[in-house]
Amino acid sequence: MTKIFQSIKNTVKDMDKTLLFFMILLSGFGLFNVVTASSREAVTNTDYSVFYYFYRHIIILVASYIGFIILLKIDTKKYHWLIGLAYIAIVVLNLYVIVYGNLTRGASNWIDLGFFKLQPSELAKPVIIVAFAIYMERFAKKMRSPKIDHNRYIWGLLFLGLIIPSLVFVQKDAGTMIIQLMIVGVMYLLSPIITKEKWKYIGYASVIVLILGLLIYSIQGFLLSDAQLSRLNYFNPCSNYADNGYQVCNAYIAINLGGLKGVGIGKSTQKYSYIPEPHTDMVFAILSEEYGFIIGALIIIIYAVMIYRILMLSSRANTVRGKYICLGVATYIMAHITINLGGLFGLIPLTGVPLPFLSYGGSFTISLIAALALVQRVHIETSRYKLKF
Repeated sequence: MTKIFQSIKNTVKDMDKTLLFFMILLSGFGLFNVVTASSREAVTNTDYSVFYYFYRHIIILVASYIGFIILLKIDTKKYHWLIGLAYIAIVVLNLYVIVYGNLTRGASNWIDLGFFKLQPSELAKPVIIVAFAIYMERFAKKMRSPKIDHNRYIWGLLFLGLIIPSLVFVQKDAGTMIIQLMIVGVMYLLSPIITKEKWKYIGYASVIVLILGLLIYSIQGFLLSDAQLSRLNYFNPCSNYADNGYQVCNAYIAINLGGLKGVGIGKSTQKYSYIPEPHTDMVFAILSEEYGFIIGALIIIIYAVMIYRILMLSSRANTVRGKYICLGVATYIMAHITINLGGLFGLIPLTGVPLPFLSYGGSFTISLIAALALVQRVHIETSRYKLKF
């Protein structure tokens, strides 16, 4: 027992305390916020109490933090053989949901397990990050060597990064696909590949995407569904309230009602039928209404600090895989925040992506906590390596 406690103590000692503190803080605040944001939804859409989503989210968080602890103990050297199995499993699951998945809000990307709805496209994000990082560690030197043909290595990298987003596109989950492409795009652009070759292969990939788009259009007669096309009309949402602007317009109303200090915990009016599923994609609007601008701004500052810390850990990592894992996770979190809040504020089309730590959601919460565990593991190895010299 003493050895177990000593092991835990050493692990915590080598973790990034700032990142750990904010992760736990936002997880706890998000759990509490789920109660207030989902109270009306829980009563009207389920046969249970107002704590229906709260209880489920507790179970999700417990499972996520158990996974967090397990991942902390796995040396990133072992990712070389683990990631292949994980990647294949994710591809198979995404193929499965294309054929048998449950249709939810226009996207067929869920596997209904009863208590829990599994979304393989969410689980894919940390898998893509690790797969890209391991690939870069293994072939980075060859992709820069003037004596070796780079083509097969760069094509392999692009194939690795684009196969899963392509499957998610078929599932009609544009938001998740965009985030996956942002992760792949940032990691690719910041890779050690020669700059000239980076842009050359971006051109090749663009041509392939165009051809595939034309092929899909010729087969089914459209590229984007009517629901996806309607989201492109995101300017002046309140002037288009009756059609597709009601959700963002009501978010504006919620934020405006909240003012500086908020209307009070649990006193939101916009969660009562005005904003659909206020505990998921639009949770920040309810939070701003109840807690006000000050708390909303503080949360955004915390996000910025967390992303900065992860990028700092990336710059300090003593392995190629560690550097790219941290870079990928920082992009992952930034992409979710940008797309969620950008859609909420009417700056970009609204897409259904959750907000880190604050939105209710099983697969996303598990993936997010797992991604942060990967970052902490990289930091642990960096700290212990430095102690040897």
